Amino acid sequence: MSGGLRLYSYWRSSAAYRVRIALNLKGLDYQLAPVHLVRGGGEQHGAEFRKVNPQGLVPTLQHGQRLVRQSMAIIEYLDETFADQPLLPATARERARVRGLAQLIACDMHPLGNLRVLQYLEREFKATPEQREAWIRHWLALGFEAIEALLAENPSTGAFCDGEHPGLADCLLVPMVYNARRFALDLSPYPAVRRIDAQCLTLEAFQRAAPEAQPDAPPPG
Repeated sequence: MSGGLRLYSYWRSSAAYRVRIALNLKGLDYQLAPVHLVRGGGEQHGAEFRKVNPQGLVPTLQHGQRLVRQSMAIIEYLDETFADQPLLPATARERARVRGLAQLIACDMHPLGNLRVLQYLEREFKATPEQREAWIRHWLALGFEAIEALLAENPSTGAFCDGEHPGLADCLLVPMVYNARRFALDLSPYPAVRRIDAQCLTLEAFQRAAPEAQPDAPPPG
């Protein structure tokens, strides 16, 4: 369990973004190891990185000699390994609710807009940029419709997805809202989502995790 933390990340990867938020919320120091997903066909496809993650995906967390892959597994590993600032609620019922919200994003929304899926649509089906963005907005809207209902109708929802402290579900929600804005999805039908996102973005942990705040982000302009 000893050793420092190193996160293989890409500035605009929403999966890496959610792990950066979790690390910041836990107050953990870590070294960032940028992996450029586009330059030269994508550094994630190179033999060196494939030794780190055979899937060729970010994020991957290195803790000492241990490698942990998949963002949800990484966040729960951090929560179980470092007890301060827990990201999951105390009861099984509430943990199940939070995991359900998080998995809705990680399993149902995120994969359909992932870079390799979009590249496949372009390469194999000759999708235009307009068709690609319409595809993304379609799946985002379906997901946010469900999230909005789950947040708005549940008494466990507070200032954040679960109560008055940010946690696992917020780590996933904010990057997905970022993606929605990037692809010009109308967020007006989702007031609970917008309110929680705005609350999260007042916190330094979320601000420091933002894509544009990363050292591998391109300079503005």
